[in-house]
Amino acid sequence: MQKHPDLPQAFADLGIETRFLKAIHEIGFTEPSDIQRELIPVALAGKDVFGQARTGTGKTAAFGLPILQQILPSERLQAICLAPTRELAVQVTTMLRQLAVHAGLHIVAVYGGQKMATQIHQLGKKPHMVVGTPGRVIDFMRRGMLDFSGVRFAVLDEVDRMLDIGFRDDISMILGRVPRERQTIFVSATIDDEIKRLARQYMHDPVEVNVSCDRLTVDEVDQTHMSVERYDKFHLLRMLLTQEKPPVAIVFCNTKHAARKLSKKLYDAGINAKEIHGDLDQRRRDRVMDAFRKQRISVLVATDLAARGIDVSSITHIINYDIPPDAQVYIHRIGRTARMGNRGVAITFVTSEEGHLLTAVEMLINREVPERKVDGFVPRPPPEEDPDKAPARPVLSRFTAPVFSSSTEAAGRKLPRKTLGSHFKPSRGRRRL
Repeated sequence: MQKHPDLPQAFADLGIETRFLKAIHEIGFTEPSDIQRELIPVALAGKDVFGQARTGTGKTAAFGLPILQQILPSERLQAICLAPTRELAVQVTTMLRQLAVHAGLHIVAVYGGQKMATQIHQLGKKPHMVVGTPGRVIDFMRRGMLDFSGVRFAVLDEVDRMLDIGFRDDISMILGRVPRERQTIFVSATIDDEIKRLARQYMHDPVEVNVSCDRLTVDEVDQTHMSVERYDKFHLLRMLLTQEKPPVAIVFCNTKHAARKLSKKLYDAGINAKEIHGDLDQRRRDRVMDAFRKQRISVLVATDLAARGIDVSSITHIINYDIPPDAQVYIHRIGRTARMGNRGVAITFVTSEEGHLLTAVEMLINREVPERKVDGFVPRPPPEEDPDKAPARPVLSRFTAPVFSSSTEAAGRKLPRKTLGSHFKPSRGRRRL
C-alpha cells in the first residue's frame, strides 16, 4: 500500500483505505485504540467478531471502519446496526458519517421520539446503512419500509445494555429477517451467559476480541468523595464548580425532578448548565446534546437513563450530586470520563445517611475512595425547615373539621364549616338532582 505522510499510517497498517484515512486524519485520530487494533483486521477478513471493551475506547470506529470499507456505493441497504437508546443511535450515526465523508455513503438513524415522516423521507433516499433502536426498526419492518434482503452486515452495539432493557425478543425478530449469509459483529462492555447464548444462536464461529482487562475502573480517573448534608449540597456544588471550572462536566441526579430543580438553580446562579432527562422531547434532547458536544454547555445535569449513549470523549468531570443506590451504576457513571486515554475526575457527594452506599462502591471497586475538601467551604447549620422538603400537611378527613388538642388552641380560631369540600367527587353512577 502506498504511504501518505499526512495520513495516520497506523490505521493504514490495519488495512484501512485512503478514503477513510483522510476522514480519520480530519477527525484527529493518530493511533488506533486497543479494540480498534484488534478488531479491525479480523472484521476486514469477513469473520464474525465478538468485541469486548469498556465504554469510551473507540468501539464505533472499530466496527464501523471495516463495515463501511466493504459497503458497495452502487447498492442499496447493506448494513444494519442496533443500539439500545436513541442517544447512542445518534452518536453512532454521527461518527459513522464522519468516517464515511469521503466514501459517498448514506447513513440514516431511526429511533423513537422523532417524527416518522422525517425518518420515512430519509429512508426514501436509499441509505447504505441504517442505525436504529430495535423498537423503531421493527416499526419500519412492519410497514414494509426496510428491505433487509441485501443486508450483508449486522452489528449489535452495547449488547449488554440492550438485554438489560429487555430487547432480546426484538433482536431475535430483526436478526431473523436478515439473510443468514452475513457478517455479524457484537460489541459489549461486559459478557455474561445470556450474551454468549445470543452469540451462539446468531453468529458463526465468532472470533472473540477482549481488551477490557476485566477492569471496573480505570487508573486515569481520580475518584474522591465529599461529605455534605443534603441541605448543603447545592452550596458545595456551586463552590466546587466555581473553583474547578470544569470544561465539560456531567452532574448526576437520581431522579428527573432533582435534575430539573438542580439545573434551574445552577442556571440562576450564573452557571452554564442544562438538564437532560426522560421528560424532554427528542428535539430538546438533541439540541442540548449538540450544544454539550460542542462545549457550548459546560455542565450537563442528567439522570442515569437519559445519559445512556452519551459518548463525549472530552468529558473531564463526573459529579455524583446524588450517590446512586446501586454500586454498578456508579461504575457506569464514572466510565464516561477518562475516554481515549485522557484523565478524568469523579467526585461523589455523600450525606451522613449514605455511608453504606459509599462502602458498597469501595467494596465493588476494591479500593478506597478518599475524602476531599473544597477550599473555603464551611458546613452550615441545618435550616429550621429543609428547603428541599415539602412542609408536612395535617391529615384531615375530607368530611370533618380538624380536631385541636385543647380548647385553648382552638380559642380565637374560626372553625371551618363541615362541608364536603371542593375535593369531593360524586361516585361513578351517582345521580345529580
